[in-house]
Amino acid sequence: MQVETMGQTVGLASFLSQIDGVGKGILVLLLLMSLATWVLIVVKAIQFVMTRKRSTNYLKIFWNAPSLQAVGKHLDEHHRVEPFSHLTWHGLAAVRHHEQQGANKLDEAGSPAEFVTRAMRRVVDEETARMESGLTVLASVGSTAPFVGLFGTVWGVYNALINIGMSGQGTLDKVAGPVGEALVMTALGLAVAIPAVLAYNTMVRGNRVVLSQLDSFAHDLFAFLTTGTHVNGGSEAAAVSALKPVAMARSN
Repeated sequence: MQVETMGQTVGLASFLSQIDGVGKGILVLLLLMSLATWVLIVVKAIQFVMTRKRSTNYLKIFWNAPSLQAVGKHLDEHHRVEPFSHLTWHGLAAVRHHEQQGANKLDEAGSPAEFVTRAMRRVVDEETARMESGLTVLASVGSTAPFVGLFGTVWGVYNALINIGMSGQGTLDKVAGPVGEALVMTALGLAVAIPAVLAYNTMVRGNRVVLSQLDSFAHDLFAFLTTGTHVNGGSEAAAVSALKPVAMARSN
């Protein structure tokens, strides 16, 4: 949009045509920050929805399984693409490994329960890092974009005042147009920062809920793995039946 005032064209197009290399560099930087923000928002939103759907389906299969042997068979036949099944598979693998090979290395030292605990803790840490990937970019954009835009405004006002001083025309109509155009940089910085901040807060909240559920599931899974004598033993069905009401109560 452009406005004609006293023979002077004022508007975004006029501002873009008058800014120097520094101003154009700031605009490109804000554009890249905005592009990175929206790409992360779309990708993380799709991943979150798909992960929640797959986790819900897997947990139904897990709690309805007759034994951990059946769960392990299901995991061997299906690819593990979400946190809960990933944790279960590594827990089962840790128990089998310790039963079959014992503690032959420092990494395997300790009781079976300690070995399983370390294996499950590593999985939880990996899932935490995976879910938090990209959040640093959103936090950085949300905190720095307003200042990048403000720097562009300061630079634009500086150039405008220099040009006005050189022309010797310091009237209000000559000052208001260039200064107003320079404030566009601040508005652009805020437009980039606000979606990044909102997306960051939403994703942190969603990740906190999922990790809390994963931690609760890890405690139940650890109880299943340590109360049975063997992963393929007959005591697993009794352990699952005993702990299933606890899990159902947590989900409600």
